[in-house]
Amino acid sequence: MSEEAQGVHDYLEDPRNADILISINGELKPRAEAMVSVFDSGFILGDGVWEGLRVKSGGVAFWPDHLKRLYAGAKTIDMDIGLTPDELTTRLFDCLKANDMTDGVHVRLMVTRGVKKTPYQGPRFTIGKATIVIIPEYKAPLPDIVDTGLKLFTAHVRRTGPAEQDQKLNSHSKLNCILACIQADKAGADEALMLDPAGFVATCNSTHFFIVRDGEVWTSPPEYCLSGITRGNILKVCRAAGTPAIEKRFSLFDVYSADEVFVTGTFAGVSPVREVDGRDMPLINGPITQRVRELYQAFAAENLTPIT
Repeated sequence: MSEEAQGVHDYLEDPRNADILISINGELKPRAEAMVSVFDSGFILGDGVWEGLRVKSGGVAFWPDHLKRLYAGAKTIDMDIGLTPDELTTRLFDCLKANDMTDGVHVRLMVTRGVKKTPYQGPRFTIGKATIVIIPEYKAPLPDIVDTGLKLFTAHVRRTGPAEQDQKLNSHSKLNCILACIQADKAGADEALMLDPAGFVATCNSTHFFIVRDGEVWTSPPEYCLSGITRGNILKVCRAAGTPAIEKRFSLFDVYSADEVFVTGTFAGVSPVREVDGRDMPLINGPITQRVRELYQAFAAENLTPIT
């Protein structure tokens, strides 16, 4: 791995992606022709919710959980998706089948409030139904990250609380995370570590953050981070296997002196961390990180919704 920052979402290029079909409101469009209106709420305001999905072995991992989070987010922002969960499932599967995709695929499913009659915040200025876009791509994480680990940098940009913008919303509005990502990039890191308003560790700009101390797995409580599906499943598999998995507030003191550090997400699963703010971690891809990865991969394989 080179010294240039390579984030956890960097991937191996796949020429098959040049010919994928993208679903826009149910119509399949070649990649070069896949477009939405400049008056779309997502483009103008970042007004919408989305999910990232993993397709493997002929199924979508944890699809019911993703559906539940998507519809909960839409209800929170008072947006009508316009399809029932079963209808949205059919649309997703139709897109995957049209592309003959069954494995090694990452999907970005996005729903915005729809087209506005004029650029303005108010939902009452929306005309028509929600915009639903499904982008499936062949994507595999860079394999060397598992061996070399990621480099993190603590950004000054904080995760907000529910009084500002509730972090449970998986919204299109990600400017605070983008600013943190930029700061990490400028520092030569792969991902930004973000703190809560009190200075305790919250999460990363695009992944969830875990540390290992004395055989225990720690992650921050959910108040200042997205309700991550991978995060929740990591806690489940650790506890089922007898590994203490604790949600608690902790500081950078605990991070810098941790035994192992890893981050999690739908795209790459479990990725080890080698350095935080210039402090080298004692173990990169250590025994507990490896065990958590194996447990999670097995659990994901057991929780696939077949593409029918």
